Parts: sequence; C-alpha cells; structure tokens
Amino acid sequence: MSHVRRVYAHPLLRGTIIPALLLLCSPPFTVLTIVTCQAFGGDLLAALAALFKSPASLWAVFPSPSWWAVGVLGGYAAAQYALLKLLPGRKFVAQLTAMGNRPTYVLNGVAAYVINLAVVFSAGYTGLLQPGVVYDRYGEILATVNIIACILVVVLYVKCRMAPQNTDSAVTGNLVWDLYWGTELHPEFAGVSLKQYVNCRLGMMAWADVVLCFSFAQAERHGGLSNGMAVSTAIQLLYIYKFFVWEAGYFNSIDITHDKFGFLICWGCLCWVPSVYTLPSMYMASRPMDLSVVAAASVLALGVASVAANYDADGQRQRVRATNGKTTVWGKPPVLVHAKYTTGDGKQHNNLLLASGWWGRARHVNYLSELMLALAWSLPGGFEHVTPYVYVVFLTVLLVDRAERDDLRCRAKYGAYWTDYCARVPYSIVPYVY
Repeated sequence: MSHVRRVYAHPLLRGTIIPALLLLCSPPFTVLTIVTCQAFGGDLLAALAALFKSPASLWAVFPSPSWWAVGVLGGYAAAQYALLKLLPGRKFVAQLTAMGNRPTYVLNGVAAYVINLAVVFSAGYTGLLQPGVVYDRYGEILATVNIIACILVVVLYVKCRMAPQNTDSAVTGNLVWDLYWGTELHPEFAGVSLKQYVNCRLGMMAWADVVLCFSFAQAERHGGLSNGMAVSTAIQLLYIYKFFVWEAGYFNSIDITHDKFGFLICWGCLCWVPSVYTLPSMYMASRPMDLSVVAAASVLALGVASVAANYDADGQRQRVRATNGKTTVWGKPPVLVHAKYTTGDGKQHNNLLLASGWWGRARHVNYLSELMLALAWSLPGGFEHVTPYVYVVFLTVLLVDRAERDDLRCRAKYGAYWTDYCARVPYSIVPYVY
C-alpha cells in the first residue's frame, strides 16, 4: 500500500457526519421522487409526511428492483459504451492534475447525442418503443440502478486499495469519506475514462432520454403534449446539446479535475441525475400544464437566453486559454491574471485567469445561467406543489458550495495570484449581490 498516497480527511462534520447521512438517505430519496409522482399526486410534502406518520404504508408503494430493469440498464450501458468507442472523434488532452498526470478523452459527444435522440424519438414515434412503460416502471429502474451504483462505488474503493490508477489516487483512512468522495481521480476501464463514460454518456445522456420518454408518456395518457411540457423538454434538450458541444470544457471543470470518483460523482450521475434532474418532467408526465402563449414564449426565451449566455461564457474562457490570451473578449483585449502554480511533482506551470467579459462580472458567472436554466424548465410545472422546484433548490445549494470549494482550492493553488484575481472580480456568482 506504499504507492497509495494518503491525504488528511476533512473535519468531522463535513468529512464524516454529512457524508454518512448522504450515503444513507440519498438512494431512497431518488426512488421517492417517482413514488411522489405516481402515488401522491406529485405532492412531495405529502410523501415526506407519510414517511414520518406511516412508514409501513409508504414502504408498501415503494418499487423493488427487477431483472427486467437490469436488462434495460445493461442494454443501455452497452449502447452508450459502443457509441463512445466506435464513433470517430478527436482526442482531447485535459489539464494537468495536482500530481502531474494528464488524462485524455474522446470528443464525439455531439454525434452520440444526435444519434441517441434520433433513435429514441423514432422508436417512440413509430411505436417500436413504448415510453409509457418507462414511466410506469421507472421506480423499478431507479431501485435497480441504485443497487448497481452502490456496488460500483465499493468496487472502485477496493480497486484503489489494491491497484491504484496513478499517483492521483489517494485514501484518507476515513472509510465514510473515501466511499463518499472517492479515492481515484481518473479511473479507467475497458479503454475508456469512467468519468467520461458515467458522467457524460450515462448520466447526461440518460437525462435527455428520460425527459423525452416522459414527454411521450404524457402524450400517450392525455391525448397530446401540453405546451408546458414541450417548453420544458425543449429547454432541457437544448441545454444537454450545449453540454456535449462544450464537452471539452467540462473536462476542465471541478467535477473532473478535483472531485474524486466515488459516491458523490459516480452514484450521483447514475442515480441522482436521472431522478432529481428529471423531476419537473416526471411531475408533468401525469399532470399536464398548459401555459398561455405569452407565458410559454417567455419561459422559452428565458431558457434559450440562459443557454446562450452559458455557452458564451464557457467559450470566452476556452478561447482565451486556447490562444494564450491572443484574442478579444466583447471586442476588447482580455484582462488577464498570469498565474503560476506548482504541481505535486514539483514542476511549475502557468495559467491564465480571465477577468473581463462574463468573467469580469463574477468568478463563477456561469453558475448564474445554470440557475436561470433550472428555473426555466421548472416553471411550466406550476406552483401547486414544490416538487418541480426541488432541482432548483438542490442546484442552488450545490453551486454555492461548489463555488466556495473552488475558491478555496484556487486560493491554495494560485496563492497571491488568486488574491489579485478576487480583487479584480469581487463577486462569486451574482454580480453586485454575491
């Protein structure tokens, strides 16, 4: 075990107590989402009340895992693996890790996404696929994938203990934290990056497929698609398309470069994304909501504008780094902080911190457009219940926490350069507010 680097665990609250609660409570909550929509009329508060008043009655309507779901999930995983491996795409070399490693990825996400949606839409439209069955048995799927994902998290931990991927692998000695956070930064299997495969090709792709299936399910049950569901689905599919266009940028995000591949990322992409992220569509599948023409157009405009802003912000930063600052941002030369940092192998490197354009407004300005997007595709669910807005609340907490973690990480990485950058860009997410 001498080749497995040990790092200090986090403090008791954030390093053990909160992770333990999340490990225990998050899996049943993902299944509770579909139970809420199918057995409690979409009322999450009523479902939670039943949990405390009559746990036995709630448990009676909880779905069980099934071999049918194993077959569906296995076939889906195989199809996504084939698309990742067989479709052509250029190699992308990501930024250096803290220990001086540099992972590589295949950029064929757009082609995979288009093919994937074309197959699902065509199969649903022609009747080869019955999306209503996916909705009816989605509880089985969620119950099954939770078991598979939790087993995978344990396997990844054992694998790191026995055969770590590289020098970025690390255990802390705190089993709860190591399972929750993960122990390997860039694990690989069968010739693919598990982060790319699980995060992008299973989590994000499943998000698109699930909301499309829920749209078909609503149309089957209610004789047509409500304009609220149509607007919500369109915004989500556009956002996910933008994600795959920007896939190279995602490989330089905190999910990939900093967060280890454990319960938080692995289970989260396999279980949390297909349940909580799709919750507005899941809610509307059995509760059609027609908006006025003005309301529908306004929500759609908010969603499209947020996607455009998010894409433009990501593009500014990528363009500046790709050209080493020899470009323009909003028609002017970029304002840059030329930062230096040292990796764990003792080598010094340079990086450019953009302090103009979108990134002159806030250090994590892209998070603001993410929040506006989440609100846009949730608004068509109406205001009768809080259920459609669970994802908005979750995302707000997630991004505020992520912004704080990223600031701490960058302060440790760049030192005085980050202090200079924060002086130039004092706001974290919302310009002039926070």
